[in-house]
Amino acid sequence: MRFQGKRAVVTGGASGIGRATALRLAEEGAEVLIGDLNVADGEEVAATSNGRIRFQRTDVTQAAEIEALMTAAEDAGGLDVVFNNAGAAGSRDRIDEISPDDWDRTMALLLRSVAMGIRYAAPLMAKRGGGAIVNTSSVSAFGSGMAPTAYSTAKAGVLHLTKVAAADLARHKIRVNAVVPGFITTNIFTSALGLEGQVRDHVNGMIAQTAAKAQPVQRAGRPEDIAAAVAYLASDDAAFVTGTHILVDGGMLVGTRASWDEDVPGLFSTLEAASA
Repeated sequence: MRFQGKRAVVTGGASGIGRATALRLAEEGAEVLIGDLNVADGEEVAATSNGRIRFQRTDVTQAAEIEALMTAAEDAGGLDVVFNNAGAAGSRDRIDEISPDDWDRTMALLLRSVAMGIRYAAPLMAKRGGGAIVNTSSVSAFGSGMAPTAYSTAKAGVLHLTKVAAADLARHKIRVNAVVPGFITTNIFTSALGLEGQVRDHVNGMIAQTAAKAQPVQRAGRPEDIAAAVAYLASDDAAFVTGTHILVDGGMLVGTRASWDEDVPGLFSTLEAASA
């Protein structure tokens, strides 16, 4: 019960990683307030939590709604933990095709929302003598080919924001860290394609099969994998950890595919075979 007596806010808590994290924090004793645009699923999560989770409709592209979410947590007794997680794929256009408005909308959803989540949570945490903030980045922050350009850029920004915010807020005893998911099976991919119903479920199944072959750990990542890392970073177990990130990617970024897949020739193995 690492979060007994603690109060937490989770954005994007109606589904996927946010839902799994809200449930994990509540399971470990926290009172959780989730913010999301998905009212039906948000209320369903709250209804099945034995009163440990509450829901408030929140559009994280609107700073006033983020502020209202944090204020609601304060009014309920205080704020100790924030998980800035809400997001979607954003614009899928390449850099030579994207419109300024689509760029700005993606940044507002994925980067400005995190900045404003920190902005409005920090003063409330400072009043309580400190707290923990965790932000969701992505493996796409480290290179190309894993997500659209605007999404990847925003997620790289989240990592740097995490560092500088940790420095800014250290004087208030507020720790700021990030979690970096790899290939996690949620509806983020199918939602970006506008898929629903049986088609969405079929494509999700195909994604899970593909994900199981995308990294050294031969299975798809699960929202619960990320929730476990967030719970660690938000807890006193990580009291000496700030301004950094945890990769939860099944080893996707350990090296080229040739470094862990014996069926893929690498430079060293090719040279070794040639010299035999």
